[in-house]
Order: sequence, then C-alpha cells, then structure tokens
Amino acid sequence: MQSENRHAGETGTPHTAAETAPRAGAGAAVRAADAARPGTAFVTPATATAERIVRAPKVLLHDHLDGGLRPSTVIELADAVGYRDLPETEPGRLAEWFREAADSPAKAQGDDGGKGLERYLETFAHTCAVMQTRDALFRVAAECAEDLAADGVVYAEIRYAPEQHLEAGLSLEEVVEAVNEGFREGERRALAAGNRIRVGALLTAMRHAARSLEIAELANRYRDLGVVGFDIAGAEAGFPPTRHLDAFEYLKRENNHFTIHAGEAFGLPSIWQALQWCGADRLGHGVRLIDDIHVAEDGTVKLGRLASYVRDKRVPLELCPTSNLQTGAAPSYERHPIGLLRALHFRVTVNTDNRLMSATTMSREFGHLVDAFGYTLDDLEWITVNSMKSAFIPFDERLAMINDVIKPGYAELKAEWLFQHAAGSSGVASGSATPGA
Repeated sequence: MQSENRHAGETGTPHTAAETAPRAGAGAAVRAADAARPGTAFVTPATATAERIVRAPKVLLHDHLDGGLRPSTVIELADAVGYRDLPETEPGRLAEWFREAADSPAKAQGDDGGKGLERYLETFAHTCAVMQTRDALFRVAAECAEDLAADGVVYAEIRYAPEQHLEAGLSLEEVVEAVNEGFREGERRALAAGNRIRVGALLTAMRHAARSLEIAELANRYRDLGVVGFDIAGAEAGFPPTRHLDAFEYLKRENNHFTIHAGEAFGLPSIWQALQWCGADRLGHGVRLIDDIHVAEDGTVKLGRLASYVRDKRVPLELCPTSNLQTGAAPSYERHPIGLLRALHFRVTVNTDNRLMSATTMSREFGHLVDAFGYTLDDLEWITVNSMKSAFIPFDERLAMINDVIKPGYAELKAEWLFQHAAGSSGVASGSATPGA
C-alpha cells in the first residue's frame, strides 16, 4: 500500500489538453442563445433540457435503500412504531433537515481525516430506526421502485445492509424477502403508471462489523431471487476492505459479483486494496482516483499506475456528484473529477447515493452535469450505456437493455424535432439542426 502511494503519478500516459478538456461553457452558450431569442426555446436535437432528461432512460448502480425514503413515509412509519426521535415531523421541514445535516461535512473547514463521511452516515440512524418491520421494508422498497421509475430510471441496483434491520426480531432472510417483494410490487405499480423499471438488490455488509462472510453467503443464496451482488459500506478510515477478505474470496469462488465502497473519504490506498487485494468488480465512488492523475500547467495529463490500471481494465466508477460535494470529496460540480474522468474515457457512471439526504434524483444529477460541463443527450447516453454495461445481471440481458431500451429511448428524444409541427411544442427551433446534404 505504501509502495502504491509512492509510485502513484510517477508513471503514466500523457494526454494533451485538447484531448482531455471537459466542454465547460457549452451549457452557458445554449442559455445565451435562449436569452437572445425571447419566447423561443432554441435547442438542438441533442440538447439535454430538464424535460428531456426526465424522459431519458437512466440506469442507477449506487443508491442506498435507507437513504432514499420519502420524508412523509419516514414520519408515518415513525408514528406507527412509536419512534419519537425525529428532528422534524412535517415532511418539508424533515426533508430540509436531512439535506442540511448531510451538507454539514462540506461546510467544515480543512481536512477532517474522513470524519465528514462519518457525520454524513449519522443521518441514517433515523431512517434505519423506522425500517425494522416486514411491512416497513416492503413499503420502502416498493416506493423506491416507483419513485425511480417516475424519474425515468429503467434499471437500478439498490443496496442495503440486512444486518441493520434486525432490531424488531426479523431474521436476515426475512429482511431480504420483504425487500425483494417490495421491489416486485414497486415494479408492478410503476408499470401500471406507464413506467418500466427493473430493480436488483445488492446486499451490503458494514465495514466496522464482523458479519461480512455471513452477508456474502446470504447474497449467494438469493442470487437467483432478486439479489444481484454484494457490497461493503460505512466509514472507510480505520476499516480497510482487507478486513473482509474471507467474504470476497468466498464470492469469487462462487462466481458472484461485488462492488466495494472505496476512494470516497479515504484515498488511493483504499482503491488499491479494493482492486488488488479484494478483486472488486466496481468501485463505489472511486472519486479520489483523481489523486493519481496529474494535470500540468500546459494542460498535459499524466496518469499514475493505479489510474492507468483502472482505465485500462475498464473498472466502473460509481460516481455520485451531489453526495461527493456533501462529504467534501469534491469542491463543486464544476470541479468534480467526473469532468476529467469522462474526458479521459474512464468507465464513468452517475448515481444518486442517497436521494433523501442529497435531495436529489438521477435527473437532477444529470442536470447538474449538463450545467457544469455542457453535456448533451449524447453524453448522457454514453454514461447510461456505461452503467448498463457495468450492471450485475447477465450479459444478454444487459445487451438487450442497451439495444432495445436505452439507445431507442435516446434516439426518440433526439428525433422529436422531425415531428415538431405535429407536436406543436417540440422545443427545437426550425433550422437548428439541418441534416447534412
């Protein structure tokens, strides 16, 4: 680990500024064009407007079940089980409290040694407290699927830690079955509302606990019943992934999939261990990989050995922009490492992490990137295909989702200008995108 730190950045592949510079400013150019044409929504077929982003097919790989509850559901479940420690009992105020509590690490000054993430994790005490019964878990899972589908998510992998839902006497198996049944009910409700979504579960073990092998075995038992993989989560500092090697070795022997939270609050050693010692298929966050990428004053980019390995091996990065800002892992959307990582063609994916704590959705995450880097529907499609390629379902199903759902969905959005007269309000100004002769 020390050797990896010493070598990081010493050896790598140089790139010119022209090859790597994110297209910042394109979004501002479109907004300026809009302002110059009062009453006219002047966009190109690939412009990612807010309305189009919502309708675009999206894939979500990193989202915590206990971080995505509806505020009203938290209040109702707390009342049902007699939980009296909620900081607010009105949905709007409770939603604001969660967001502000999660924002607090980013507002702290200086390096806090990873404590920002620990403070962020404290907000989960309230949500986990109301998720201790079968009915509560079923409801939360069903609403999760409904909410994601309404936001245009067509495939999602939702993670949760079964060991955190045993206080009312449920067994690990009962927790998994309640959540799986909830996801299936949510898929049915979404379909009835005209939305399609498929949800898989990731079973998470807590880094500070000693049940990772047990949870890994649980994930393997339910792998054909709605569980698609395994994860470890919790505070990184002081709890390296190598503490759970027996769980990862077991999963590899069983040909099962797993991701590891790494490179969020802690740096390159956490990423290196997750990959080289544990064999992770994906990196949960991985935002600190930027520490192994050097950008010179002339714009030349040089990748260190670890960053080069991640890119060469196409290791998926489960980036969560708003969450990364809240925990202090990134200073702003404009300076989030995703801009450079995408330009360098890492396998970037975009995720919500915790929709309640971050007051976010997949559409909002995409919208922030459109504003920060001028991304178009083409960029969002590239990211979405990356995500689907990196999912833990079988290859043929991933391929079908890409070819039969995602690509046609984006193609339809970009082709709407052809029918603007019939639609009457396509938002694409005539002549804004004239096909080549």
